[in-house]
Amino acid sequence: MAATILPFSSELAFVAAIKNDMPIITALFLASSGNVLAIIVNYWLGYFLYEKMHLKLEASRVGKKSLYYGHKYGYGALMLSWLPVIGDPLTIVAGLVRLHFTYFLIIAASLRIIRYIFIAYLL
Repeated sequence: MAATILPFSSELAFVAAIKNDMPIITALFLASSGNVLAIIVNYWLGYFLYEKMHLKLEASRVGKKSLYYGHKYGYGALMLSWLPVIGDPLTIVAGLVRLHFTYFLIIAASLRIIRYIFIAYLL
């Protein structure tokens, strides 16, 4: 739920699991796999919204500019996809502008996993 557009903090759940004696590797695996599955859902949601949204975006000046910047800076913007609040919409936009799925997955998933490793390290 956390890596979708629903308001839920996976970081709090991750920390709570570790604080309640769940082995760190188990918590890391569960949090990471759930988060990666959610960003895949977000990507495909954006991907399938493309047809409907593309025509609307192309019809306006701001929409055309948004598509242009999405295509030009899409992979760079994914470097921010690990951040709370803005990261999840970026994974939807990645599908909307049809970034290559493999590259999307490598960038976004690795950053999400690294985030959990960093949190575990801090604990």
